Amino acid sequence: MFRTRYPDYAELMGQLQEWAKRHPGLARLSSLGKTPEGRDIPLLTIGRDPDEARPAVWVDGNMHASELCGSSVALAIAEDVLALHMGRESPGNELPAHMADALRDTLFYIVPRISPDGAEAVMKTGRYVRSSPVDRRAHKGHAYWEAADVDGDGTMGFMRQACEDGELVELGEFPGVMVPRMPEDPPPYYKLYPEGRIANFDGRRIPDPYFLSDNQYDFNRNFPYQWAPEPEQVGAGDYPGSAPETRAVLAFAAEHPNIFAWLNLHTFGGVLIRPLGDKPDHKMDQGDLAVYRQVEAWAKELTGYPTVSGFHEFLYEPETPLKGDLTEYAYHQRGALAYVIELWDLFRQVGVEVKKPFVDHYTRLDRKDFVALAKWDRDVNRGRVFKAWRKCRHPQLGEVEVGGLDLLVGISNPPFEKLAEVCAQHSAAFLRVAALLPRVTVEVAKRDVLGKNLTRIELRIANRGYLGTYGLNSARKLPHAEPLRLTTQCSGGLQLGAPMESVIELGHLDGWGQGLYSGISIFAPWTRGNVHEKFVTLVTEGKGRLAVRVGSCRVGYRELEIPVD
Repeated sequence: MFRTRYPDYAELMGQLQEWAKRHPGLARLSSLGKTPEGRDIPLLTIGRDPDEARPAVWVDGNMHASELCGSSVALAIAEDVLALHMGRESPGNELPAHMADALRDTLFYIVPRISPDGAEAVMKTGRYVRSSPVDRRAHKGHAYWEAADVDGDGTMGFMRQACEDGELVELGEFPGVMVPRMPEDPPPYYKLYPEGRIANFDGRRIPDPYFLSDNQYDFNRNFPYQWAPEPEQVGAGDYPGSAPETRAVLAFAAEHPNIFAWLNLHTFGGVLIRPLGDKPDHKMDQGDLAVYRQVEAWAKELTGYPTVSGFHEFLYEPETPLKGDLTEYAYHQRGALAYVIELWDLFRQVGVEVKKPFVDHYTRLDRKDFVALAKWDRDVNRGRVFKAWRKCRHPQLGEVEVGGLDLLVGISNPPFEKLAEVCAQHSAAFLRVAALLPRVTVEVAKRDVLGKNLTRIELRIANRGYLGTYGLNSARKLPHAEPLRLTTQCSGGLQLGAPMESVIELGHLDGWGQGLYSGISIFAPWTRGNVHEKFVTLVTEGKGRLAVRVGSCRVGYRELEIPVD
Protein backbone atom coordinates (compact mmCIF):
# COMPACT_ATOMS: atom_id res chain seq x y z
CA MET A 1 0.00 0.00 0.00
CA PHE A 2 2.75 2.46 0.94
CA ARG A 3 4.40 1.98 -2.48
CA THR A 4 1.28 3.18 -4.29
CA ARG A 5 -0.16 5.86 -1.97
CA TYR A 6 0.62 7.75 1.22
CA PRO A 7 -0.63 6.02 4.38
CA ASP A 8 -2.27 7.98 7.17
CA TYR A 9 -1.29 7.30 10.77
CA ALA A 10 -3.67 4.37 11.30
CA GLU A 11 -2.54 2.69 8.08
CA LEU A 12 1.13 3.26 8.85
CA MET A 13 0.79 1.80 12.35
CA GLY A 14 -1.20 -1.11 10.97
CA GLN A 15 1.61 -1.97 8.56
CA LEU A 16 4.25 -1.82 11.30
CA GLN A 17 2.14 -3.92 13.66
CA GLU A 18 1.60 -6.52 10.95
CA TRP A 19 5.34 -6.89 10.38
CA ALA A 20 6.03 -7.16 14.11
CA LYS A 21 3.34 -9.82 14.45
CA ARG A 22 4.47 -11.79 11.41
CA HIS A 23 8.19 -11.70 12.32
CA PRO A 24 8.32 -11.75 16.14
CA GLY A 25 11.99 -12.74 16.34
CA LEU A 26 13.08 -10.26 13.72
CA ALA A 27 10.95 -7.10 13.84
CA ARG A 28 10.12 -5.25 17.02
CA LEU A 29 7.74 -2.29 17.16
CA SER A 30 8.18 0.22 19.96
CA SER A 31 7.63 3.92 20.58
CA LEU A 32 10.28 6.62 20.71
CA GLY A 33 7.86 8.78 22.67
CA LYS A 34 4.52 10.57 22.51
CA THR A 35 3.56 13.57 20.40
CA PRO A 36 1.70 16.53 21.89
CA GLU A 37 -1.54 15.07 20.50
CA GLY A 38 -0.85 11.70 22.13
CA ARG A 39 0.34 9.65 19.16
CA ASP A 40 3.25 7.24 19.40
CA ILE A 41 6.34 8.03 17.36
CA PRO A 42 6.88 4.54 15.91
CA LEU A 43 10.25 2.82 15.90
CA LEU A 44 10.69 -0.47 14.05
CA THR A 45 13.85 -2.38 14.96
CA ILE A 46 14.83 -5.10 12.48
CA GLY A 47 17.55 -7.69 12.94
CA ARG A 48 18.25 -11.11 14.36
CA ASP A 49 18.09 -10.79 18.15
CA PRO A 50 17.21 -7.06 18.11
CA ASP A 51 18.31 -6.61 21.74
CA GLU A 52 21.90 -7.55 20.92
CA ALA A 53 24.01 -4.39 20.64
CA ARG A 54 25.91 -4.34 17.36
CA PRO A 55 26.54 -1.97 14.44
CA ALA A 56 23.30 -0.33 13.36
CA VAL A 57 21.82 2.13 10.89
CA TRP A 58 19.06 4.66 11.40
CA VAL A 59 16.40 5.69 8.86
CA ASP A 60 13.87 8.44 9.49
CA GLY A 61 11.26 10.10 7.33
CA ASN A 62 8.50 12.69 7.37
CA MET A 63 10.01 15.07 9.95
CA HIS A 64 8.42 17.79 7.84
CA ALA A 65 4.69 17.21 7.87
CA SER A 66 3.92 17.49 4.15
CA GLU A 67 6.92 15.36 3.07
CA LEU A 68 5.02 12.07 3.08
CA CYS A 69 7.23 10.26 0.58
CA GLY A 70 9.88 9.86 3.29
CA SER A 71 7.53 7.55 5.19
CA SER A 72 7.00 5.37 2.13
CA VAL A 73 10.72 5.05 1.39
CA ALA A 74 11.48 4.23 5.05
CA LEU A 75 8.80 1.53 4.96
CA ALA A 76 10.17 0.20 1.67
CA ILE A 77 13.63 -0.15 3.23
CA ALA A 78 12.07 -2.02 6.14
CA GLU A 79 10.18 -4.35 3.81
CA ASP A 80 13.28 -5.05 1.71
CA VAL A 81 15.38 -5.84 4.81
CA LEU A 82 12.72 -8.23 6.09
CA ALA A 83 12.69 -9.90 2.68
CA LEU A 84 16.48 -10.36 2.87
CA HIS A 85 16.11 -12.15 6.19
CA MET A 86 13.48 -14.38 4.62
CA GLY A 87 15.85 -15.33 1.80
CA ARG A 88 14.17 -13.11 -0.78
CA GLU A 89 15.16 -9.94 -2.58
CA SER A 90 13.00 -7.27 -4.11
CA PRO A 91 13.09 -7.28 -7.92
CA GLY A 92 15.69 -4.81 -9.15
CA ASN A 93 17.31 -4.66 -5.73
CA GLU A 94 19.50 -7.75 -5.94
CA LEU A 95 22.67 -7.60 -3.88
CA PRO A 96 25.87 -9.66 -3.96
CA ALA A 97 25.67 -12.50 -1.44
CA HIS A 98 28.35 -11.05 0.84
CA MET A 99 26.53 -7.70 1.04
CA ALA A 100 23.27 -9.45 1.84
CA ASP A 101 25.07 -11.36 4.62
CA ALA A 102 26.41 -8.10 6.03
CA LEU A 103 22.89 -6.64 6.08
CA ARG A 104 21.58 -9.65 7.99
CA ASP A 105 24.19 -8.88 10.66
CA THR A 106 23.13 -5.22 10.82
CA LEU A 107 20.52 -3.69 13.08
CA PHE A 108 18.03 -1.30 11.45
CA TYR A 109 16.32 1.41 13.47
CA ILE A 110 13.52 2.78 11.29
CA VAL A 111 11.32 5.74 12.27
CA PRO A 112 9.06 6.25 9.26
CA ARG A 113 7.21 9.28 10.61
CA ILE A 114 8.81 11.71 13.07
CA SER A 115 5.86 14.11 12.80
CA PRO A 116 2.68 12.02 13.18
CA ASP A 117 0.62 15.01 14.33
CA GLY A 118 1.78 17.24 11.51
CA ALA A 119 1.35 14.62 8.80
CA GLU A 120 -2.15 13.82 10.00
CA ALA A 121 -3.11 17.51 9.91
CA VAL A 122 -1.77 17.87 6.38
CA MET A 123 -3.43 14.71 5.07
CA LYS A 124 -6.81 15.25 6.72
CA THR A 125 -7.22 19.03 6.39
CA GLY A 126 -4.80 20.16 3.68
CA ARG A 127 -3.40 22.95 5.88
CA TYR A 128 0.27 23.79 5.77
CA VAL A 129 2.29 22.50 8.71
CA ARG A 130 6.08 22.54 8.70
CA SER A 131 6.59 19.89 11.39
CA SER A 132 3.96 19.99 14.14
CA PRO A 133 0.61 21.82 14.38
CA VAL A 134 1.50 22.79 17.95
CA ASP A 135 2.01 26.49 18.68
CA ARG A 136 2.85 27.21 22.31
CA ARG A 137 4.47 30.59 21.71
CA ALA A 138 3.44 33.22 24.22
CA HIS A 139 3.80 36.15 21.82
CA LYS A 140 0.52 35.99 19.89
CA GLY A 141 -0.69 39.54 20.17
CA HIS A 142 0.34 40.52 16.65
CA ALA A 143 -1.58 40.03 13.40
CA TYR A 144 -0.85 36.67 11.77
CA TRP A 145 -2.46 34.09 9.52
CA GLU A 146 -4.25 31.10 11.05
CA ALA A 147 -5.32 28.15 8.90
CA ALA A 148 -9.11 27.90 8.58
CA ASP A 149 -11.64 26.34 6.20
CA VAL A 150 -13.11 29.46 4.64
CA ASP A 151 -15.44 27.86 2.08
CA GLY A 152 -16.55 24.91 4.20
CA ASP A 153 -15.27 22.16 1.90
CA GLY A 154 -13.30 20.45 4.69
CA THR A 155 -9.84 21.42 3.47
CA MET A 156 -7.51 24.39 3.86
CA GLY A 157 -5.44 25.34 0.85
CA PHE A 158 -4.86 28.69 -0.82
CA MET A 159 -6.81 31.87 -1.51
CA ARG A 160 -6.25 34.45 -4.22
CA GLN A 161 -7.64 37.96 -4.35
CA ALA A 162 -7.66 40.40 -7.23
CA CYS A 163 -5.52 43.43 -6.44
CA GLU A 164 -4.27 46.27 -8.65
CA ASP A 165 -0.86 46.00 -6.95
CA GLY A 166 -0.68 42.20 -6.86
CA GLU A 167 2.56 40.36 -7.51
CA LEU A 168 1.02 37.48 -9.49
CA VAL A 169 -0.74 36.98 -12.81
CA GLU A 170 -2.40 34.04 -14.50
CA LEU A 171 -0.33 32.02 -16.94
CA GLY A 172 -1.85 32.83 -20.33
CA GLU A 173 -2.10 29.37 -21.86
CA PHE A 174 -3.01 27.82 -18.49
CA PRO A 175 -5.68 30.02 -16.87
CA GLY A 176 -5.68 29.74 -13.11
CA VAL A 177 -1.97 28.90 -12.85
CA MET A 178 -0.34 31.74 -10.91
CA VAL A 179 3.13 33.01 -11.85
CA PRO A 180 5.27 35.97 -10.76
CA ARG A 181 4.22 39.21 -12.45
CA MET A 182 6.62 40.74 -14.97
CA PRO A 183 6.67 44.45 -15.89
CA GLU A 184 5.12 43.73 -19.30
CA ASP A 185 2.17 41.75 -17.91
CA PRO A 186 -1.28 43.36 -18.25
CA PRO A 187 -3.90 43.05 -15.47
CA PRO A 188 -5.64 41.42 -13.72
CA TYR A 189 -3.15 41.04 -10.87
CA TYR A 190 -3.51 38.94 -7.74
CA LYS A 191 -2.39 38.40 -4.18
CA LEU A 192 -2.03 34.85 -2.89
CA TYR A 193 -2.68 33.92 0.75
CA PRO A 194 -3.08 30.74 2.78
CA GLU A 195 -6.69 29.74 3.25
CA GLY A 196 -7.55 31.00 6.69
CA ARG A 197 -8.26 34.02 8.84
CA ILE A 198 -6.13 36.83 10.23
CA ALA A 199 -5.74 36.73 14.00
CA ASN A 200 -5.79 40.17 15.67
CA PHE A 201 -6.90 41.81 12.42
CA ASP A 202 -7.29 45.60 12.64
CA GLY A 203 -9.33 45.79 9.44
CA ARG A 204 -6.50 47.35 7.45
CA ARG A 205 -3.11 45.69 7.56
CA ILE A 206 -2.85 42.26 5.97
CA PRO A 207 0.18 40.47 7.41
CA ASP A 208 2.70 38.74 5.19
CA PRO A 209 2.04 35.00 4.91
CA TYR A 210 4.68 33.12 6.90
CA PHE A 211 5.24 29.37 6.91
CA LEU A 212 5.49 29.27 10.71
CA SER A 213 2.75 31.80 11.42
CA ASP A 214 0.49 29.31 13.27
CA ASN A 215 2.85 26.34 13.82
CA GLN A 216 5.93 26.84 15.91
CA TYR A 217 8.54 24.29 14.94
CA ASP A 218 10.84 23.30 12.17
CA PHE A 219 12.12 20.05 13.69
CA ASN A 220 15.21 20.26 11.49
CA ARG A 221 16.30 23.37 13.39
CA ASN A 222 15.74 21.92 16.89
CA PHE A 223 18.81 19.70 17.25
CA PRO A 224 21.87 20.58 19.36
CA TYR A 225 24.66 21.02 16.84
CA GLN A 226 25.25 24.77 16.54
CA TRP A 227 21.67 25.42 17.65
CA ALA A 228 20.71 29.10 17.63
CA PRO A 229 17.53 30.76 18.91
CA GLU A 230 14.95 32.85 17.09
CA PRO A 231 15.38 35.17 15.26
CA GLU A 232 18.86 33.99 14.29
CA GLN A 233 17.39 30.64 13.23
CA VAL A 234 13.77 30.43 12.16
CA GLY A 235 11.87 27.46 13.60
CA ALA A 236 14.51 26.71 16.25
CA GLY A 237 12.14 26.28 19.19
CA ASP A 238 12.87 27.35 22.74
CA TYR A 239 15.96 25.18 23.19
CA PRO A 240 17.51 22.09 21.53
CA GLY A 241 15.08 19.21 21.89
CA SER A 242 12.25 21.42 23.13
CA ALA A 243 9.85 19.61 20.80
CA PRO A 244 8.84 16.19 22.22
CA GLU A 245 9.50 14.56 18.84
CA THR A 246 13.09 15.79 18.51
CA ARG A 247 13.76 15.16 22.20
CA ALA A 248 12.76 11.53 21.69
CA VAL A 249 15.22 11.19 18.80
CA LEU A 250 18.01 12.73 20.87
CA ALA A 251 17.36 10.43 23.82
CA PHE A 252 17.44 7.33 21.63
CA ALA A 253 20.61 8.39 19.83
CA ALA A 254 22.40 9.08 23.12
CA GLU A 255 21.50 5.59 24.33
CA HIS A 256 22.60 3.91 21.10
CA PRO A 257 26.23 4.69 20.25
CA ASN A 258 26.12 1.78 17.77
CA ILE A 259 24.51 3.89 15.01
CA PHE A 260 27.05 4.17 12.17
CA ALA A 261 24.89 5.44 9.29
CA TRP A 262 21.95 7.85 9.38
CA LEU A 263 19.50 8.47 6.52
CA ASN A 264 17.26 11.53 6.86
CA LEU A 265 14.49 11.47 4.22
CA HIS A 266 12.92 14.69 2.97
CA THR A 267 11.20 16.03 -0.15
CA PHE A 268 11.53 17.45 -2.73
CA GLY A 269 14.21 18.19 -5.32
CA GLY A 270 16.06 15.02 -6.25
CA VAL A 271 19.39 15.53 -4.51
CA LEU A 272 21.61 14.01 -1.81
CA ILE A 273 22.88 16.63 0.68
CA ARG A 274 25.95 15.68 2.70
CA PRO A 275 28.04 17.43 5.34
CA LEU A 276 29.58 19.79 5.90
CA GLY A 277 26.73 22.22 6.35
CA ASP A 278 28.78 24.91 8.04
CA LYS A 279 32.20 24.82 6.37
CA PRO A 280 33.74 24.33 2.90
CA ASP A 281 34.99 20.91 1.81
CA HIS A 282 38.67 21.71 2.32
CA LYS A 283 37.94 21.89 6.07
CA MET A 284 36.27 18.48 6.12
CA ASP A 285 38.10 15.33 7.17
CA GLN A 286 39.32 14.06 3.81
CA GLY A 287 38.86 10.43 4.85
CA ASP A 288 35.20 11.16 5.56
CA LEU A 289 34.87 12.93 2.22
CA ALA A 290 36.24 9.87 0.41
CA VAL A 291 33.58 7.66 2.03
CA TYR A 292 30.87 10.11 1.02
CA ARG A 293 32.17 9.87 -2.55
CA GLN A 294 31.29 6.17 -2.47
CA VAL A 295 27.77 7.03 -1.29
CA GLU A 296 27.58 9.63 -4.06
CA ALA A 297 28.50 7.02 -6.67
CA TRP A 298 25.64 4.75 -5.61
CA ALA A 299 23.19 7.66 -5.51
CA LYS A 300 24.10 8.66 -9.05
CA GLU A 301 24.01 5.09 -10.38
CA LEU A 302 20.82 3.90 -8.69
CA THR A 303 18.70 7.06 -8.36
CA GLY A 304 20.17 9.57 -10.80
CA TYR A 305 20.41 12.12 -7.99
CA PRO A 306 23.45 14.39 -7.72
CA THR A 307 25.26 14.82 -4.39
CA VAL A 308 25.97 18.29 -3.04
CA SER A 309 27.67 19.77 -0.02
CA GLY A 310 25.23 21.46 2.33
CA PHE A 311 27.57 24.43 2.68
CA HIS A 312 28.44 24.85 -0.98
CA GLU A 313 25.04 24.24 -2.59
CA PHE A 314 22.21 24.21 -0.07
CA LEU A 315 22.32 27.40 1.95
CA TYR A 316 19.30 29.64 1.52
CA GLU A 317 21.57 32.62 2.19
CA PRO A 318 25.24 32.45 1.13
CA GLU A 319 27.63 31.69 3.99
CA THR A 320 24.72 31.56 6.46
CA PRO A 321 24.68 27.93 7.67
CA LEU A 322 21.48 26.43 8.97
CA LYS A 323 21.49 25.85 12.72
CA GLY A 324 20.19 22.85 14.64
CA ASP A 325 20.13 20.50 11.63
CA LEU A 326 19.57 16.78 12.30
CA THR A 327 22.18 15.35 9.94
CA GLU A 328 24.81 17.80 11.18
CA TYR A 329 24.05 16.58 14.71
CA ALA A 330 24.24 12.94 13.57
CA TYR A 331 27.54 13.52 11.76
CA HIS A 332 29.37 15.77 14.20
CA GLN A 333 28.03 14.57 17.55
CA ARG A 334 27.12 10.94 16.88
CA GLY A 335 29.86 10.15 14.37
CA ALA A 336 27.42 8.75 11.82
CA LEU A 337 27.69 8.60 8.04
CA ALA A 338 24.72 10.95 7.87
CA TYR A 339 23.04 12.62 4.92
CA VAL A 340 19.75 13.97 3.60
CA ILE A 341 17.89 12.73 0.56
CA GLU A 342 15.49 15.25 -0.96
CA LEU A 343 13.23 12.70 -2.63
CA TRP A 344 11.36 13.32 -5.87
CA ASP A 345 13.38 14.84 -8.71
CA LEU A 346 10.60 17.09 -9.96
CA PHE A 347 12.98 19.52 -11.64
CA ARG A 348 14.53 16.78 -13.76
CA GLN A 349 11.11 15.27 -14.54
CA VAL A 350 9.81 18.62 -15.77
CA GLY A 351 13.00 19.53 -17.62
CA VAL A 352 14.20 22.50 -15.57
CA GLU A 353 17.72 23.57 -16.50
CA VAL A 354 20.38 22.35 -14.04
CA LYS A 355 21.42 25.13 -11.68
CA LYS A 356 24.44 25.82 -9.49
CA PRO A 357 24.12 26.03 -6.55
CA PHE A 358 21.39 23.40 -6.42
CA VAL A 359 19.26 25.42 -4.00
CA ASP A 360 18.57 27.93 -6.80
CA HIS A 361 16.22 25.38 -8.38
CA TYR A 362 13.61 26.34 -5.79
CA THR A 363 13.64 30.08 -6.40
CA ARG A 364 15.00 30.83 -9.87
CA LEU A 365 12.28 29.52 -12.15
CA ASP A 366 11.52 31.26 -15.43
CA ARG A 367 8.09 31.59 -17.05
CA LYS A 368 8.99 28.69 -19.35
CA ASP A 369 9.57 26.50 -16.29
CA PHE A 370 6.06 27.25 -15.01
CA VAL A 371 4.68 26.39 -18.45
CA ALA A 372 6.57 23.09 -18.39
CA LEU A 373 5.30 22.37 -14.87
CA ALA A 374 1.70 23.10 -15.85
CA LYS A 375 1.96 20.84 -18.91
CA TRP A 376 3.53 18.08 -16.83
CA ASP A 377 0.76 18.34 -14.24
CA ARG A 378 -1.89 18.11 -16.94
CA ASP A 379 -0.30 15.34 -18.99
CA VAL A 380 1.46 13.21 -16.36
CA ASN A 381 0.14 14.11 -12.91
CA ARG A 382 -3.58 14.01 -13.78
CA GLY A 383 -4.07 17.66 -12.83
CA ARG A 384 -3.48 17.10 -9.12
CA VAL A 385 -1.53 20.34 -8.57
CA PHE A 386 -3.39 22.99 -10.56
CA LYS A 387 -7.14 23.05 -9.96
CA ALA A 388 -10.00 25.45 -10.56
CA TRP A 389 -10.46 28.55 -8.41
CA ARG A 390 -13.84 28.92 -6.69
CA LYS A 391 -15.38 32.20 -5.59
CA CYS A 392 -16.02 32.64 -1.89
CA ARG A 393 -16.77 35.36 0.64
CA HIS A 394 -14.05 35.85 3.23
CA PRO A 395 -15.27 37.27 6.57
CA GLN A 396 -12.37 39.74 6.76
CA LEU A 397 -11.17 40.33 3.18
CA GLY A 398 -14.41 40.19 1.21
CA GLU A 399 -14.50 38.43 -2.16
CA VAL A 400 -11.73 35.88 -2.71
CA GLU A 401 -11.24 32.65 -4.64
CA VAL A 402 -10.14 29.41 -2.97
CA GLY A 403 -8.53 26.25 -4.35
CA GLY A 404 -6.41 26.58 -7.45
CA LEU A 405 -3.35 24.89 -6.04
CA ASP A 406 -2.63 21.63 -4.19
CA LEU A 407 1.08 20.95 -3.66
CA LEU A 408 0.83 17.62 -1.83
CA VAL A 409 0.93 15.16 -4.75
CA GLY A 410 3.13 16.28 -7.63
CA ILE A 411 5.18 19.02 -5.94
CA SER A 412 5.86 18.09 -2.31
CA ASN A 413 5.66 14.38 -3.12
CA PRO A 414 5.82 12.28 -6.28
CA PRO A 415 2.64 11.20 -8.05
CA PHE A 416 1.25 7.89 -6.83
CA GLU A 417 2.23 6.34 -10.16
CA LYS A 418 5.92 7.18 -9.51
CA LEU A 419 6.04 6.21 -5.84
CA ALA A 420 7.01 2.54 -6.25
CA GLU A 421 9.94 3.50 -8.48
CA VAL A 422 11.18 6.08 -5.96
CA CYS A 423 10.89 3.55 -3.12
CA ALA A 424 12.81 0.87 -5.01
CA GLN A 425 15.61 3.20 -6.12
CA HIS A 426 16.31 4.64 -2.70
CA SER A 427 16.04 1.36 -0.86
CA ALA A 428 18.61 -0.12 -3.25
CA ALA A 429 20.99 2.80 -2.70
CA PHE A 430 20.74 2.87 1.08
CA LEU A 431 21.06 -0.89 1.57
CA ARG A 432 24.48 -0.66 -0.04
CA VAL A 433 25.46 2.04 2.43
CA ALA A 434 24.12 -0.07 5.31
CA ALA A 435 26.41 -2.93 4.22
CA LEU A 436 29.52 -0.80 4.93
CA LEU A 437 29.42 -1.19 8.71
CA PRO A 438 32.27 -2.76 10.70
CA ARG A 439 32.03 -6.50 11.43
CA VAL A 440 34.23 -7.66 14.30
CA THR A 441 35.14 -11.34 14.59
CA VAL A 442 37.17 -13.26 17.17
CA GLU A 443 38.64 -16.72 16.64
CA VAL A 444 41.37 -19.03 17.88
CA ALA A 445 44.27 -18.67 15.46
CA LYS A 446 46.65 -21.09 17.17
CA ARG A 447 46.83 -23.29 20.26
CA ASP A 448 49.94 -24.91 21.80
CA VAL A 449 50.45 -27.12 24.82
CA LEU A 450 53.47 -25.72 26.65
CA GLY A 451 53.67 -28.24 29.45
CA LYS A 452 51.68 -30.44 31.74
CA ASN A 453 49.17 -27.73 32.75
CA LEU A 454 50.05 -24.80 30.48
CA THR A 455 48.32 -23.94 27.21
CA ARG A 456 49.09 -21.02 24.93
CA ILE A 457 46.10 -19.66 22.98
CA GLU A 458 46.54 -17.12 20.21
CA LEU A 459 43.41 -15.13 19.35
CA ARG A 460 42.80 -13.25 16.13
CA ILE A 461 40.48 -10.26 16.38
CA ALA A 462 39.57 -8.86 12.98
CA ASN A 463 37.27 -6.31 11.37
CA ARG A 464 35.78 -7.66 8.16
CA GLY A 465 33.77 -4.51 7.46
CA TYR A 466 34.36 -1.54 5.18
CA LEU A 467 34.35 1.06 7.97
CA GLY A 468 36.70 1.00 10.93
CA THR A 469 35.41 0.19 14.40
CA TYR A 470 35.26 3.94 15.04
CA GLY A 471 33.10 4.56 11.95
CA LEU A 472 34.10 7.65 9.98
CA ASN A 473 37.62 8.90 10.57
CA SER A 474 36.37 12.11 12.23
CA ALA A 475 34.41 10.04 14.77
CA ARG A 476 37.59 8.73 16.43
CA LYS A 477 37.62 11.70 18.80
CA LEU A 478 34.07 11.16 20.11
CA PRO A 479 33.80 9.72 23.64
CA HIS A 480 31.43 6.94 22.61
CA ALA A 481 33.81 5.77 19.85
CA GLU A 482 35.71 3.86 22.50
CA PRO A 483 38.48 1.39 21.59
CA LEU A 484 37.94 -2.36 21.55
CA ARG A 485 38.62 -4.24 24.76
CA LEU A 486 39.15 -7.93 25.37
CA THR A 487 38.04 -9.43 28.67
CA THR A 488 38.42 -13.02 29.84
CA GLN A 489 36.77 -15.21 32.43
CA CYS A 490 37.93 -18.67 33.49
CA SER A 491 35.78 -21.47 34.88
CA GLY A 492 36.36 -24.97 36.16
CA GLY A 493 39.95 -25.47 37.24
CA LEU A 494 41.32 -23.02 34.67
CA GLN A 495 43.14 -19.78 35.38
CA LEU A 496 45.17 -17.31 33.37
CA GLY A 497 48.91 -17.57 33.62
CA ALA A 498 49.06 -13.78 33.53
CA PRO A 499 46.07 -12.52 35.57
CA MET A 500 46.95 -8.88 34.93
CA GLU A 501 45.98 -9.43 31.30
CA SER A 502 42.39 -10.44 32.02
CA VAL A 503 41.39 -7.07 30.48
CA ILE A 504 43.32 -5.96 27.39
CA GLU A 505 42.75 -2.73 25.48
CA LEU A 506 43.05 -3.48 21.78
CA GLY A 507 42.47 -0.05 20.29
CA HIS A 508 40.59 0.35 17.02
CA LEU A 509 40.67 -1.81 13.91
CA ASP A 510 40.53 -0.17 10.51
CA GLY A 511 38.13 -1.44 7.89
CA TRP A 512 39.17 -2.52 4.43
CA GLY A 513 37.50 0.49 2.79
CA GLN A 514 39.10 3.90 2.42
CA GLY A 515 36.43 5.62 0.37
CA LEU A 516 36.36 6.28 -3.34
CA TYR A 517 39.55 7.54 -5.01
CA SER A 518 41.47 7.25 -1.76
CA GLY A 519 44.42 5.03 -0.95
CA ILE A 520 45.45 2.84 -3.88
CA SER A 521 46.52 4.60 -7.10
CA ILE A 522 48.28 3.68 -10.32
CA PHE A 523 51.43 5.28 -8.92
CA ALA A 524 51.20 3.56 -5.52
CA PRO A 525 49.42 0.26 -6.14
CA TRP A 526 50.32 -1.34 -2.82
CA THR A 527 47.87 -1.74 0.04
CA ARG A 528 48.17 -1.16 3.77
CA GLY A 529 49.44 -3.70 6.26
CA ASN A 530 47.10 -5.77 8.40
CA VAL A 531 45.54 -2.75 10.11
CA HIS A 532 42.23 -4.61 10.23
CA GLU A 533 43.38 -7.27 12.73
CA LYS A 534 45.21 -7.81 16.01
CA PHE A 535 46.55 -10.90 17.75
CA VAL A 536 46.49 -11.58 21.47
CA THR A 537 48.31 -14.44 23.17
CA LEU A 538 46.96 -15.86 26.42
CA VAL A 539 48.58 -18.50 28.60
CA THR A 540 46.28 -20.63 30.73
CA GLU A 541 47.00 -23.04 33.55
CA GLY A 542 44.85 -26.07 34.38
CA LYS A 543 41.76 -27.35 32.66
CA GLY A 544 38.32 -25.82 32.20
CA ARG A 545 36.75 -23.18 29.98
CA LEU A 546 37.97 -19.78 28.86
CA ALA A 547 35.30 -17.20 27.98
CA VAL A 548 36.51 -14.33 25.79
CA ARG A 549 34.54 -11.14 25.15
CA VAL A 550 35.69 -8.55 22.60
CA GLY A 551 34.06 -5.28 21.65
CA SER A 552 32.90 -1.84 22.69
CA CYS A 553 29.70 0.13 23.13
CA ARG A 554 30.12 1.27 19.51
CA VAL A 555 30.33 -2.13 17.79
CA GLY A 556 28.75 -4.34 20.43
CA TYR A 557 30.41 -7.50 21.69
CA ARG A 558 31.49 -10.84 20.31
CA GLU A 559 31.88 -13.77 22.67
CA LEU A 560 33.85 -16.98 22.29
CA GLU A 561 34.04 -19.91 24.71
CA ILE A 562 37.18 -22.05 24.45
CA PRO A 563 37.43 -25.44 26.15
CA VAL A 564 40.88 -26.22 27.53
CA ASP A 565 41.35 -29.97 28.21
